[in-house]
Amino acid sequence: MNAEIWIEIGSVAALVGFSFLISAAKTCFAAVSRARLAMQADAGVRTASAEWLFERRERLAGALRAGNILLPVLATVLAVRILLHLYGEAGAAYAIFAMAALMLLADFLARAWAAARPQRAVMLLTPFARFCLFAFGWLAAVAEWLARMCLRMSGIGAVGDEVPLSAHEELRDAAAALHRGGAFVKQDRDRIGGLLDLAELEVSDVMVHRTAMRSINADDPPDALVREILHSPHTRMPVWRGSTENIVGVVHAKDLLRELHDNDNDLSRIDIMKVARKPWFVPDTTTLRDQLNAFLRRKSHFAIVVDEYGEMEGLVTLEDIIEEIVGEIADEHDVDMQGVRQQPDGSVIVDGSIPIRDLNRALDWQLPDEEATTIAGLVIHEAQTIPEEKQAFTFHGKRFTVLKRERNRIMRLRIRAVQEV
Repeated sequence: MNAEIWIEIGSVAALVGFSFLISAAKTCFAAVSRARLAMQADAGVRTASAEWLFERRERLAGALRAGNILLPVLATVLAVRILLHLYGEAGAAYAIFAMAALMLLADFLARAWAAARPQRAVMLLTPFARFCLFAFGWLAAVAEWLARMCLRMSGIGAVGDEVPLSAHEELRDAAAALHRGGAFVKQDRDRIGGLLDLAELEVSDVMVHRTAMRSINADDPPDALVREILHSPHTRMPVWRGSTENIVGVVHAKDLLRELHDNDNDLSRIDIMKVARKPWFVPDTTTLRDQLNAFLRRKSHFAIVVDEYGEMEGLVTLEDIIEEIVGEIADEHDVDMQGVRQQPDGSVIVDGSIPIRDLNRALDWQLPDEEATTIAGLVIHEAQTIPEEKQAFTFHGKRFTVLKRERNRIMRLRIRAVQEV
């Protein structure tokens, strides 16, 4: 073999090596997040060059893809040329099979190495990735432009017209994928989803409706007021006067206890309005994220929810918002409310006032909650009427049967999967 063949053999080896590095770079840059890179920077590792590449991740991916296509083709052409010279016409077949096996082996080795230590691989391959970005980036840009032109001419549309996922959607999808893979338990997935939902939900979605509120009448005798507050599982209670919708204050049990102590436990000297704090009214359209920030800023835990006309709709507490993230919070003073009951036949009996989100979280269902907050509201919305008792409806993969109705309110339903009907 002359020197020219040895040069061509060396070129093939170099192209295979470059292909190995490109496959490794694709794997490690896809596996490492910017958050992990920031943690390395905080630990004193120089990551400026890698961060620069992460800011151009889409361009880098296109450049690596172009290199991963171009280099194996060039290596195969050179290998065919070499083996044609050595073995004649049969050398072409030898070269194609040999290069296919070699490139597959190089690709698998590269991915395995980069996946085993992705952070270390990113730091080692950053200079090479920058070189690929400049060497093949223009080629990827030209190929993408040509693809756009071809798709527009065909009437299909342009490449990349889809709206990219937001950061919240990416986090939600990642949590769901980790749950499916067994790395996340259901509670962890639900908590991340609840945290991300705070910007989309409004206080009207989690508030205690006025029909379920416990409140006290400012004109009742002091002993009756104290007895009502002591029997309540809540530490804060709204105070009304004249009408249950005319909230004039909020009493904290600790403030009442302090007032009793200051008056030598003489109930006749208690003025409930002196103990009550000024009520805080918030619009029902406030997002949970904004309301959470407002609670923290004001160092308050309790607010009265009003609609656009200023009419009271209910109340919301800091605990209501926290429960959207971590799930139900129970303490020794909570009243046990049986709202969901599993039946031996596989069906579920639920109270109509149960929030759809709570039911979805408890049973891992996917019932929509855009048009209604409670399960009774969902049935009324889908039926477009107020159902009678024993009426049944099928939607969203479930069979809903009305078990009890009082006036215009659905009090209890039976739900079962359609395939079990």
